[in-house]
Amino acid sequence: MASLTSISQSHTLLKKPNFTPSIPHNLSSSFTPRDFLFSKTQSLKLPQMASRSYVVSASTTETPRKRYPGEAKGFVEEMRFVAMKLHTKEQAKEGEKEVKQPEEHSVRKWEPSIDGYLKFLVDSKLVYDTLESIIDKAAFPIYAEFRNTGLERSEKLAKDLQWFKEQGYAIPKPSSPGITYAEYLKEISDKDPQAFICHFYNTYFAHSAGGRMIGKKVAQQILNNRELEFYKWDGDLSQLLQNVRDKLNKVAESWTRDEKNHCLEETEKSFKHSGEILRLILS
Repeated sequence: MASLTSISQSHTLLKKPNFTPSIPHNLSSSFTPRDFLFSKTQSLKLPQMASRSYVVSASTTETPRKRYPGEAKGFVEEMRFVAMKLHTKEQAKEGEKEVKQPEEHSVRKWEPSIDGYLKFLVDSKLVYDTLESIIDKAAFPIYAEFRNTGLERSEKLAKDLQWFKEQGYAIPKPSSPGITYAEYLKEISDKDPQAFICHFYNTYFAHSAGGRMIGKKVAQQILNNRELEFYKWDGDLSQLLQNVRDKLNKVAESWTRDEKNHCLEETEKSFKHSGEILRLILS
């Protein structure tokens, strides 16, 4: 306990900051300037400082929120991460799925036919027609963000089918895989925007990556290396994709974590429908 004399000395020092005190002989050698400053702290309401120290301590013990794979880079990276896991090892190094269907093998092992390829193109056009019609009508305002992105494929496919027709090939009607997928897209687009955005992302981005590899391989095997319009874009494709990534990330910023997870969970259905259409190439 500090004596009255010590407290009096402390007040004197506060009034005369240039005064240098002499250390009393009756104090132990453990007395230091730090101890002396502590006596001043007592006169400056130390209990309030202790209260602030307690608040800081409590804030530093909060448990950080779980981070999802890819989340730090934006929601599109989360979607990409989930999609890559649904590939097989033959299709992508990040793939985890076992090969069960012919189209899940590496495209190098494919044996396509003209008839099968035409079925694939016809059903693909139906799906792109549906996607682009939904975006144009914009039942939800966020859909309007994805108009005229430069990734649209419907008109390109129309030109390709016209070319096949001019070569004497009969153009088939849409088949069950394309019709089923188109109807499903219409259904979810009216009531479930997060699910629809998942299909939008996977359809366009998958075509710009693996789809181009498939197109090149098929062209080598059955089209005398002819590059179809389906695999051409007006402008720099990498920039077009980046523009859409930015829009997708922006849209997802307003979603709750549950809404984001719901979007990610739809990825498997997207792969199921697109896989059934892709399988037509080998029919």
